[in-house]
Amino acid sequence: MSLKIKRRIVMILMLIFLSLFTIIYIYPVFLMFMNSFKPFGEVVSDPIALPKKPTIENFVYVADKIHYLQLFLNNVLITTIGILGIVFFSSLAAYILDRRENNYTKLIYGIIITPMLIPFQTIMITLLKAMNIIHLDQSRVGLGIQYWGFGIPMATFIFFNFMKTIPKEIDESAEIDGASTWKTYCAIIFPLIKPVCFTVIVLDVMWIWNDFLLPLLMVNSSTKTKTLVLAAYTFVGQMNTKWQYAMASMTLTVLPSILIFILLQKYIVEGVVAGAVKG
Repeated sequence: MSLKIKRRIVMILMLIFLSLFTIIYIYPVFLMFMNSFKPFGEVVSDPIALPKKPTIENFVYVADKIHYLQLFLNNVLITTIGILGIVFFSSLAAYILDRRENNYTKLIYGIIITPMLIPFQTIMITLLKAMNIIHLDQSRVGLGIQYWGFGIPMATFIFFNFMKTIPKEIDESAEIDGASTWKTYCAIIFPLIKPVCFTVIVLDVMWIWNDFLLPLLMVNSSTKTKTLVLAAYTFVGQMNTKWQYAMASMTLTVLPSILIFILLQKYIVEGVVAGAVKG
């Protein structure tokens, strides 16, 4: 058997394996989407069957019940604030730490990325009390700011490794031309890190938009502040769960983030491989 045939067989087997793996992950999402078009009786009697008479009444009811537009805008505001802070502070920190590399900056870098190793559950009560003291709880803006602390460590790690692929001679040339550090970062460095910037944005949008635990602790007291994920949970009860509405609300919740991921997924690949091919 020739080497070419062996490689083709390996590729086919890998394709089959990845296809099965993909189906396993997508199937629950497909069931959620499919059951969102069913009445309660069909969902309970046969949840894996296709809808006999598809209906959008579940979506209409859910959108009105949870005040979907208000909660959607809450999600947009929280996610936007979180993303802007994460991208700005982490990219700037990574730039300074890489260009001013010494024992002190290495220590600071280690301190910044260490929170990645700390489970959120171990600090959530302390965080809740701290946010209450500084009046950042029960606030959409406050929640967006809190995501900075949880998103910056990983984003800084990603940006820092990418910065090493950008030659320092660029900074030296800019300095000779009279550009300050801030101007060099804004006019030269930031445009160069756009590929990895999109990667961080897409990954963090998926995380912040669909996050449950932090919003549950911070903004669950009012429709004016709560998020779509929290609203979807209101249809799940201890004694009775309205599955058709729960599925419809979950579909309405995750659909925007799925669309964003589909539209921007190519940037994730570009950002991941950019550091390997630059330099």
